[in-house]
Amino acid sequence: MPGSRHKILSHVFSGFSEKMGRTKVLDIGPQAETPLKRCLTTFDITLLGIGHMVGAGIYVLIGTVAKEIAGPAIILSFMLAGAASMLAALCYAEFGTRIPKAGSAYVYTYVSVGEFWAFVIGWNIILEHMIGAASVARAWSGFFDSMFDNVIRNTTVSMLGELHETLLGKYPDVFAFFICLIHACILGVGVKTSSYMNSFLTLVNLSVIVVIIGAGYYYGNSDNWSSYGGFMPFKIKGVIMGAATCFYAYVGFDSIATSGEEAKDPAYSIPVATIIAMSVVCTGYVLVSGALTFLVPYWSIHPDAAFPAAFAGLDLHWIKYLVSVGALCGMTTTLLGSLYSLPRCIYAMADDGLIFKFLAKVNKKTQVPLINLAISAFMCALIALLFDLEKLVEFMSIGTLLAYTIVSASVVILRYQPTNRGLVRDSSSLLEIPTSQADSFEMDMGGRLKPSYKCIDWIFGDLEAGTAVCMAMACFTNSTIILCVYIQYWFNIDNINWVDIVVITLLAIDLVGCIILIEAHEQNSTELPFMVPHVPLIPALSIVCNIVLMTNLNLLTWIRFLIWMVIGILIYFLYGIHHSKENDVTSYSVLLSSSEAGKTWGAINKSKQKRQKTEDDRKPIIDNEELPENGYYH
Repeated sequence: MPGSRHKILSHVFSGFSEKMGRTKVLDIGPQAETPLKRCLTTFDITLLGIGHMVGAGIYVLIGTVAKEIAGPAIILSFMLAGAASMLAALCYAEFGTRIPKAGSAYVYTYVSVGEFWAFVIGWNIILEHMIGAASVARAWSGFFDSMFDNVIRNTTVSMLGELHETLLGKYPDVFAFFICLIHACILGVGVKTSSYMNSFLTLVNLSVIVVIIGAGYYYGNSDNWSSYGGFMPFKIKGVIMGAATCFYAYVGFDSIATSGEEAKDPAYSIPVATIIAMSVVCTGYVLVSGALTFLVPYWSIHPDAAFPAAFAGLDLHWIKYLVSVGALCGMTTTLLGSLYSLPRCIYAMADDGLIFKFLAKVNKKTQVPLINLAISAFMCALIALLFDLEKLVEFMSIGTLLAYTIVSASVVILRYQPTNRGLVRDSSSLLEIPTSQADSFEMDMGGRLKPSYKCIDWIFGDLEAGTAVCMAMACFTNSTIILCVYIQYWFNIDNINWVDIVVITLLAIDLVGCIILIEAHEQNSTELPFMVPHVPLIPALSIVCNIVLMTNLNLLTWIRFLIWMVIGILIYFLYGIHHSKENDVTSYSVLLSSSEAGKTWGAINKSKQKRQKTEDDRKPIIDNEELPENGYYH
């Protein structure tokens, strides 16, 4: 009896392990079938990304970080956060070209790493966009209220009282609640209509930012960068902590990847829009943050309304009101971007069966997942009603950084897999592979050792192509985590001992060794309109930057994150793993008739035999005879 129980448990856990690791297979192409409407141009998608990023980050976040964390060195914080974001954005751009589907990092991870990690990433993207929308709604409300001397806040407190719980905001922001719902109604009309509104407001916001930059440097004073503690009053630690918070300002670029099923030409639009949007936004944040700290001393900045207060203090009231208009336009586009991306991610997960399938229903008239939009907007509104902006921003960054880390690793994993592995759903398509295509499929060297590294082939034995790269990538990521945690909590630069030197040296050697090991393998022959340059170096740098920023988040943020993850994992194991669409794919594969399978592999084997015969005919001469000019008999 105990032996039977052991066998049953082994079978159950073995099945769970296989299901958690299964990858998504897709029938993809530039114009793949989708219930969503393909209507967005490159211009629309670029402004969607810019609008999503340039909002509360400029008008609210800059003031808080400059005053309390980094001082004038907030410029360096934005540069560091922008560089880390650009590395991740390049990885997103390649995936957006490779897999033009809604769902962004969730789909990318599902294709390359496996179902469980895809769910983890999708669950975190839901958190990212919910918190993003709620925080911007809260900022929108606070900024608008400050223009009228906090009349809305005072009225709300007098009628409903204050919230005295530590984890909640100071008062229930009813105005922010309704702001979320109004923006959701705008998106419910249709994606093209809302994109017109987004494009107009984004262009207005960019015009205002140009005025802010010009006026800030014209009326500013260089003494504000040299006195009061100097340019870096909080030292290098303040710069890094500021970068971890400023990272929030760049998270909107993944809305570009989310538009994959609504872009007219995703293979071209997504990489172009990503690079343009990131370049514009990073330049804008650096110049604007510099203008603010150049205009007024960092310690006198008003964190809730930094620019209006700064210009009002210099009697430049016309700029104050112009900034207020730009701020409301910017925060509107950011809120639209979050509420646009959130339902698409939920739709992608529901369509795959990992969360409740009714959330995948798309309205035939508007071609928008309306039920999904209504529920997600209500949840965002509820969070905006109860939680404070500062707590929301920290909570959002951790899930975003985790998503960026896994997407960067996934780029490397897919580059070193055999061509087309995991991308074609219908196995009947394999039955129709012409001999030439089957031949090239077999000849692909993706994931195999380069000829110059054959001396280390014995290390890997009979591992499947690409497996060694996956193992090296996992080792690189884990070593980076250990190194960053060690430096953050145990390393003291003023008191370095031999243990520090040994630990850091060993981890550094391990990191370099993993990169060399990956580089020793062949990349596959897939050609894409956009590909990340210098793989695996750039994705590896992205992983390092993301983990460095994650380790600089406080402990309470990690505790909240773990609670959110426990809820998600329960949903996955109680519902998602059993209702996944990949269950049907697996069943279909098992039911393939032996005759069909025989035809499939017969075609490939015939191709293989034909190629072998050709190679035998061109066998090199190894005796003492004179070689022909090209070294082969014909």
